[in-house]
Amino acid sequence: MPRSGLSTVSLSRPAQPGVAGAVARFYQRSFPAVDYLALGCIVGGWVLIQLFVTPFHRLFSLDNKAIQYPFAVVERVSVVWSIIYAGIIPFVILVLWAAMFRPKLYNVQVTILGFVIALMLTSLLTDIIKNSVGRPRPDLISRCIPKKGTPENKLVAWTVCTQTSQHILQEGWRSFPSGHSSFSFSGLGYLSFFISGQMHVFRPRTDLCRCLVALLPFLCALMIAISRLDDYRHDVYDVTCGSILGTVIAYLSYRRYYPSLRSVICDIPYDKTAITGEEGFHRLPSDEEQQIQRLEVSSNQWGAEEDVYQLSETSSEPRQA
Repeated sequence: MPRSGLSTVSLSRPAQPGVAGAVARFYQRSFPAVDYLALGCIVGGWVLIQLFVTPFHRLFSLDNKAIQYPFAVVERVSVVWSIIYAGIIPFVILVLWAAMFRPKLYNVQVTILGFVIALMLTSLLTDIIKNSVGRPRPDLISRCIPKKGTPENKLVAWTVCTQTSQHILQEGWRSFPSGHSSFSFSGLGYLSFFISGQMHVFRPRTDLCRCLVALLPFLCALMIAISRLDDYRHDVYDVTCGSILGTVIAYLSYRRYYPSLRSVICDIPYDKTAITGEEGFHRLPSDEEQQIQRLEVSSNQWGAEEDVYQLSETSSEPRQA
């Protein structure tokens, strides 16, 4: 009998009839082209927000000490440098990984696609929340430069401000959540998840060096978030919520293409036929099923011949009376 008693896990199902089956087959053939289309919609929405949306202006009081911090002209981590640290550098690392290890083109495609989706979706959601909440920054009064004679113990509107730069003034009501924090934790967080999967950090008895390498991007993102506190651009609440938002989106974007970090094949992205199946949308195999499939493949490589165990024949002479 064969050495392996494991049964092959089959994902095939009969073709789905009607419109649902047609849509499922179209998605399977076009994946991940549909994701590129969705990414374009995300980018378009983000651009429209930057061009046409102004934040909600909450009323404020001049005697509120929480918004009396000085305005930092030179930031420790500017917007440009945050893009370099959390966007360009992780992207270069992913490209170097592809050049060194030469994985399948599909693996490179979904890896970079997931990274870009994490960055852009985080930016879009962050700006939507920022403009909807309209929370004043800790340096709002320094930005505002209120008119002389403005009452200090009453709530006043943003119209009392004399700031000539509309960009500086409008940014004063975009405190929650921190954009630097969410962007850095989405880009560098995605890189950290990717490194953890490629190095199998969560397998039993993994050495400490791999864990430290995987945590390094998260540490860099944390330092960028802390710099926003030092510049009085945000408070701890803004930075914490922004960091959580970026981390969650980075993890969700990573898991859309890669299995769990505790899986034995966490370094290999889902194949598109495994995601949708040949005839439509199918249930994804669990980590245990993936392990069974891998063991089944390895057992088939042991050899096609089955072990044959023969009993030795013993000859017996007839007894003589």
